[in-house]
Amino acid sequence: MSTDQPRQPGGHPTGGRYAGHSRDAPAESLAAPAWPALEWEEHTWVPAAQQGVRADRDTGNVRYRAAIMPPIAGLDPRPSAEALAAADDASRALTAFDAELGARVNNFAPVLLRSEAASSSQIENLTASARAIFSAELGAKTGRNAEQIAANTRSMQAAIDLSREITPEAIRQMHAVLMAGQPRHAPGEWRTEAVWIGTRTDTPVGAEYVAPHHTRIEAGIDDLAEFAGRTDVPALVAVALAHAQFETIHPFTDGNGRTGRALAQSMLRHYGVTRSVAVPVSAGLLADVNGYHQALTAYRAGDIDPIVLSFANASLRAVANARQLVEDIDQIRAGWDERFSARRDSNAWKLLDILTHRPVLDAASAARELGVKAPNIYPPLKALTEAKIVQSKAEHQLGPFYRSDEVLTAIDDFAARAGRREAR
Repeated sequence: MSTDQPRQPGGHPTGGRYAGHSRDAPAESLAAPAWPALEWEEHTWVPAAQQGVRADRDTGNVRYRAAIMPPIAGLDPRPSAEALAAADDASRALTAFDAELGARVNNFAPVLLRSEAASSSQIENLTASARAIFSAELGAKTGRNAEQIAANTRSMQAAIDLSREITPEAIRQMHAVLMAGQPRHAPGEWRTEAVWIGTRTDTPVGAEYVAPHHTRIEAGIDDLAEFAGRTDVPALVAVALAHAQFETIHPFTDGNGRTGRALAQSMLRHYGVTRSVAVPVSAGLLADVNGYHQALTAYRAGDIDPIVLSFANASLRAVANARQLVEDIDQIRAGWDERFSARRDSNAWKLLDILTHRPVLDAASAARELGVKAPNIYPPLKALTEAKIVQSKAEHQLGPFYRSDEVLTAIDDFAARAGRREAR
């Protein structure tokens, strides 16, 4: 972590090149708008192991540069006509897809939410199969990655639940849910140490990017929340810029990327772009992760077009991919109707609908979904197993799990498509 005293006071001018962004600025100053680039200030690097009265002498007074993020709550973002049109097209596509699901939203909202969480996690190199993720949600020990992706699903759901108002406390809660069980990363608490992006983990000196000093976080997040509450900025433009500003602030010691993409989902719901489902925009970003990271770098240099275009293109890719997933699951469900024979009043038919969005079940979760007592769930589960619609496997100390390999494959195929770069 760094010492608390910057060499330079920092601060952001209200005139000069910043004046063109103020909503209260004179018309003539708006002729050549430009988004403010980061400024920088120096700090002394003191490793945690060397803190104390001899710290400055022991470290040789090593200096590093940390970012100063500009406040954005009062700025007028002016993306290019191309970026603005792309954002508008993407917003319409997201809204149309959300509406298309209609009465079937209960069947698809859960699987799309998990797909978004898995894709967001994959951007951070956390990967697991759909089977491992769904099994982890039931308590199976399928691997650390699957457990973290399951936690990300809960964080995404929290983000949507908290979308009525974007506040600093809501952001903290998203992170608290994501990082529950990882106390060394202080779930839901702003960091009190330096964080950076670079090849070295032991020092920020020479890092590619060092986030703002922790004393700037609270004011920065307050400003971000104020920007997120505005109604005069096109929705997807606001989402992209708020996300980029959040990643610039990097307010937590870990989980910033996943929390920032959960924030994006919260804002999409807040603005009414989506009303029922979490369209997996992160799956669209996966197709060009390098471009996404470069767009964040461009944002910090004062160019907002790349991040707006990145979110717009990601949204369009996500809608196309999600439509394919819905079509695949619909075909699987129709195939079950042809293959399965049982009394029409059997609970097994209801379980078929549940399996389309919960492709891994145990007896307890299946009983909860159907609203029946646990002993009554075994006959329909047995019928589906005998029809080879589900496969049963005993999990260590947890009893049998029942899974639909067909639906799990469709979800894994979605993830594979998300990670493929389109040919140009």
